Amino acid sequence: MGDRIDVVVIGGAIMGASVAFWLTRLAPGMRVRVVEPDPTYAHAATALSVASIRSQFSNPVNVQISRFGIDFIKNFSHWTGPDGGVADLGLTENGYLFLAGTAEGAATAREIAAMQQGLGAATEVLERAALARRFPWLALDDVVAGSYGPRDEGWFDNMGFLGGLRAAARAAGAEFVADRVVGMDRSGDRIAAVKLASGASLEAAEVVLCAGTAAAGLLRLVGEDWPVEPRKRTVFLIDAPNARHPGAPLMIDFQGYYLRPEHDHWITATVPLDDGPCDPMDFEPDHAQFEDAIWPALYARAPGFDAVKVLRMWVGHYDYNRLDQNAILGRHPGWRNLLVASGFSGHGLQQAPAVGRGLAEIIVHGGWRSLDLSPLGVERVLEGRPFAERGIV
Repeated sequence: MGDRIDVVVIGGAIMGASVAFWLTRLAPGMRVRVVEPDPTYAHAATALSVASIRSQFSNPVNVQISRFGIDFIKNFSHWTGPDGGVADLGLTENGYLFLAGTAEGAATAREIAAMQQGLGAATEVLERAALARRFPWLALDDVVAGSYGPRDEGWFDNMGFLGGLRAAARAAGAEFVADRVVGMDRSGDRIAAVKLASGASLEAAEVVLCAGTAAAGLLRLVGEDWPVEPRKRTVFLIDAPNARHPGAPLMIDFQGYYLRPEHDHWITATVPLDDGPCDPMDFEPDHAQFEDAIWPALYARAPGFDAVKVLRMWVGHYDYNRLDQNAILGRHPGWRNLLVASGFSGHGLQQAPAVGRGLAEIIVHGGWRSLDLSPLGVERVLEGRPFAERGIV
């Protein structure tokens, strides 16, 4: 006989912690156990993320997710209370800047910005002259316009975010255990038990899979082919003594990299040309990406980056959804008591507040309540129907 609980959450980084937090808020007394193989989070996407949030998505669902996320982050201590132990997440509200290099791209940016504004975002589209006045350190001869979010976008303390959610959930009764899921027993259309490396067996009314890049391997335990794989991203912390612009936004350049300030330095990264699935334990940085791809484009965009030194580099993994690079959320139609939060493709940290709340609503209330996240449901993946999003980064 296994240990009987109400909900077992597989994966204890930001998504699993958010689910546990919301379950303890919506259903006090519910027995929730979160299973996480590495409580140090050394290789977790949560810990290795550059921890940014934006409203500039092209699909209203993603915008709504971020609109709730920014409120949650700004008012973190209100949501978590004193039990969270984190008073503030240190949001740096410098905004995002998406550069457009064509008239068509600028027109698309204006169309998307109007939708975002209708949902409460502050997005504005600046023509080249206006961009030059606001960001005089940029070279803009090849830029037509830029989509800019002057508020409610920026970056924050990722580990404070995780720690506060975990502490608040624990204080409300959720258990976090260091263990690894090695099997799942089936009974008809239900997950009857979750088997752990320690030898424990957990029988739960509901199972929530929040395992990041490990999700596909875990779903193979129940015969499921899942389109999520680890993709390697090397992030560079650089010093540029001739480019000190601490108020700069996180810039997405159509040349193929992003850049944002980090105190007196900068963080930058690109998507590798040979992007594809990587070994789950490959965390070796690729220094050549900076020398060969990022620096030439960055110097062309901002002459102040003529002298640059790489101070540090690290690798994080996206749980990359091959179908459409968007989250896969909700109850799995093939398994009556299995819910998933998977395939965030680099957006998980900012989407965790709304996603955790939504999955908790399904368990407690039987369906989405606050936001309708059904367009991101599992069914679309099983049927091969991509979720339309033009704002993929």
